[in-house]
Amino acid sequence: MAYLVYMTEPVSRLLQLLSLLQVHRDWPGTELAARLEVSDRTVRRDVERLRSLGYRVSATPGSTGGYRLDAGSELPPLLFDDDQAVALAIALETSLLTGSGIDEAAVRALTTLRQVLPGRLRHRLDGMAVTAIPGRPGDGRRPVVSPDLLLELSAVVRDRRVLRADYGEAGSEIGRHRGEPHGLVAASGRWYLLAWDLDKADWRILRVDRLTPRPPHGAHFAPRPIPGGSVQAFVSARFKGAISEDRWPCEGSAILELPAREVRPFAGDGTVDQVGADRCRLHAGSWSWIGLAASLLRFDAEISEVEPPELVEALGVLAGRAARARGVAP
Repeated sequence: MAYLVYMTEPVSRLLQLLSLLQVHRDWPGTELAARLEVSDRTVRRDVERLRSLGYRVSATPGSTGGYRLDAGSELPPLLFDDDQAVALAIALETSLLTGSGIDEAAVRALTTLRQVLPGRLRHRLDGMAVTAIPGRPGDGRRPVVSPDLLLELSAVVRDRRVLRADYGEAGSEIGRHRGEPHGLVAASGRWYLLAWDLDKADWRILRVDRLTPRPPHGAHFAPRPIPGGSVQAFVSARFKGAISEDRWPCEGSAILELPAREVRPFAGDGTVDQVGADRCRLHAGSWSWIGLAASLLRFDAEISEVEPPELVEALGVLAGRAARARGVAP
């Protein structure tokens, strides 16, 4: 049975020791003592405390020996500081919205975490509201966003207060933003804020990692109707290149000379219907007809029965470009 332990100051040194031991190497006791600024005797006592909590810390005697954290057969108590506890709560809340199949376990874990948090952290997390958008492919880069920033933005969304912030990337021109925040969004490892820009009189989707709030924030505002009916529908539509309806602006289909089982893993949010032993029809969408045509050509297979005519025309455009790239007149 595992326990969740929120770290208080008297035992915070255990967390530091555990963090060092989690680096898979042998730590001489004198080096641990120097890192923790304590005596060798204190290190030995703290190691025994970790062992009593269920952590398997092995010790090798001699001048070349030291302490090492071994893999255990049971989950020992988990120790968290403020930042780790907030980050874990945010991750659990986000997981509830992504259709990951762990909803029940995540709810129980989040309930357990809230029960042991001190009031100051529980109050900060109570107003945390996130919209998650599953299924959107990422580019592999995940900018770092601090839990404090997420909590501050979530608070202005909850309280319906005008956000004052600087906006822009480091090394580029930074502009001022003044807007009415309506939703905090998690999508493919990035965080976004949907806000009504008061200066441009239009909706904007802002990258949270490029936002620097400048409190105190402004007056309360009345929420505006969001195109598409919800934060998720509107942001999903914009990610697909649409104005407000959560669907691709260009949708079509084609027969691929491949079994459906070989196409489905690469179909994204498209659908695949088996139409023969070695044939299937792929229904897919994209932000442009050229983009959709290019996605069909990813498959190493013959293509036929393409619909609609706009998609057929886009394939012709790509065929011409490919011919010219080969030095052959189309």
